[in-house]
Amino acid sequence: MLILTRREGESIRIGHDVVITVVEVRGSQVRIGVEAPRSVQVHRAEVYDQVVEQNRAAVRTLDRSADILRTQVPPRES
Repeated sequence: MLILTRREGESIRIGHDVVITVVEVRGSQVRIGVEAPRSVQVHRAEVYDQVVEQNRAAVRTLDRSADILRTQVPPRES
């Protein structure tokens, strides 16, 4: 992990397209701004983790549904 020190108004750049700027420091909270192309998804870590888990749950549901259909639908004749 790279650890950087930045003050309000200072930024870091990730690649050519992503800029993270310290907008405000208030006590133990830091507000940051993220500039990125629309094609780059930006989420808080806890939101991203929820999205990943929901996607995994959806895939498990689809897999179970496919298994059920395979056992209930007779194979096609050639």
